[in-house]
Amino acid sequence: MTRCWLRPGRTDMESGQKNAEEGGEIRRLGKRFRKLDLDGSGSLSVDDFMSLPELQQNPLVRRIIDIFDTDGNGEIDFIEFIRGVSQFSIRGNQQQKLNFAFRVYDVDKDGFISNGELFQVLKAMVGSNLQDAALQQAVDKTILSADRDGDGRISFHEFCTIVGELDFTKKMVVDV
Repeated sequence: MTRCWLRPGRTDMESGQKNAEEGGEIRRLGKRFRKLDLDGSGSLSVDDFMSLPELQQNPLVRRIIDIFDTDGNGEIDFIEFIRGVSQFSIRGNQQQKLNFAFRVYDVDKDGFISNGELFQVLKAMVGSNLQDAALQQAVDKTILSADRDGDGRISFHEFCTIVGELDFTKKMVVDV
């Protein structure tokens, strides 16, 4: 299927430039993917990701892999890799980044962040640096302040309201 990048008000030259930029980005991602694919299988395993020193100490790497792995087979193919990583390119928009950040916390994929999910993800991040009781207090306070409709959980809209104010999405950029 051919995609047309022309939109009202966009010139052919702008459209061509966008396609060229995206083509270059895909080539760079292809190179990076092949470097990570240690066994040449055409997909990336958790071990492949963990070969990157910057990810070895990241407590959320498994959550990130789960989010990238849209078909749920436990590995990331090239299309999943492109879709996942491209959210963090300079051209990735704020909505994509907020959606990704929300999905890190929405472990059961029900469209809400529960008290238990927030605890689970924060526990992975802080490890043993914070006692469970203190962490649970922080989770409870977060849920109370973010939960606008009083249902005891955080919806995507509530998440965006709180997190969007922090403008952290500008920092969610990687060089692809």
